[in-house]
Amino acid sequence: MYSQGLIGADSNIVEDQAFLDAFQQRIDAEEKIEPNDPMPQAYRNTLIRMIGQHAHSEIVGMLPEGNWITRAPSLRRKVALLAKVQDEGGHGLYLYSAAETLGVSREQMTEELLSGKAKYSSIFNYPTPSWADIGTIGWLVDGAAIMNQVPLCRCSYGPYARAMIRVCKEESFHQRQGYELVKTLCEGTAEQKAMAQDSLNRWWWPSLMMFGPSDTDSQHSDQSMKWKIKRFTNDALRQKFVDATIPQAELIGLHVPDKDLKWNENKNDGKGGYDFGEIDWDEFWRVVKGHGLMNKDRIKARKKAWDDGAWVREAAQAFAKKNVAA
Repeated sequence: MYSQGLIGADSNIVEDQAFLDAFQQRIDAEEKIEPNDPMPQAYRNTLIRMIGQHAHSEIVGMLPEGNWITRAPSLRRKVALLAKVQDEGGHGLYLYSAAETLGVSREQMTEELLSGKAKYSSIFNYPTPSWADIGTIGWLVDGAAIMNQVPLCRCSYGPYARAMIRVCKEESFHQRQGYELVKTLCEGTAEQKAMAQDSLNRWWWPSLMMFGPSDTDSQHSDQSMKWKIKRFTNDALRQKFVDATIPQAELIGLHVPDKDLKWNENKNDGKGGYDFGEIDWDEFWRVVKGHGLMNKDRIKARKKAWDDGAWVREAAQAFAKKNVAA
């Protein structure tokens, strides 16, 4: 998708105030920054961290759903889930390629993930014990991802913004697919609806945590928004997600597990919105730091896949060298 030949295009830049001001002027003018363009190292590092985490999340996110492919209740559901997992793998490859244009290799990014230096979305460290979880992940997790990712289509870094256009189209389909699955369960037997409600009870709060720490505790949001990598704060996106999702739950007869949830007509500049309870930030940070129920299993599975695929990467490199020599 992108060429690694672009790596390191501006390694000799002197980052004086004039350079930084000129770069910010380009950002403020809504110009797209491309791989060969001069950019501050801090801007580059922020993108590497952000895109790398996004790519890792897409790949690790295949694991909880892939676990259900062979146990899907019908051929239709099996094919749909298989296609979704395949899409997520493709998203990861897009994003790794976009990150490589910034001067980091896929090997380095993977090593940082396996060592714990790089992170992925904390949501994937929760187990999926029921079939309803596959629908809830599509509805809530992909729904939260869309809230995060649609603004990234206007990210100031061109390769990331362009990659996100296709990713968001597919994620939108995944969200509708998940909601349809949950709706079908709610229209089924009492046991099936109870399964859907139980799944919502377990995934609601982790889904809200997907937007990251509160604005008061976020270390990167202000600068990322100044550079127009991000367009909205964590809390603003979280509020948009809650406001969009509550009516969906009510429509199919599910109840969000939040005793403090209530409509507030004064929110959102008088347009109205929902007040909701306090997130358990202790749990959020515990999972982020590697102590969730599935953290060790996810990294173990990713390491096995990386090690088992070493011969494929080596063969591809040997073939490429052979073609160059010819």
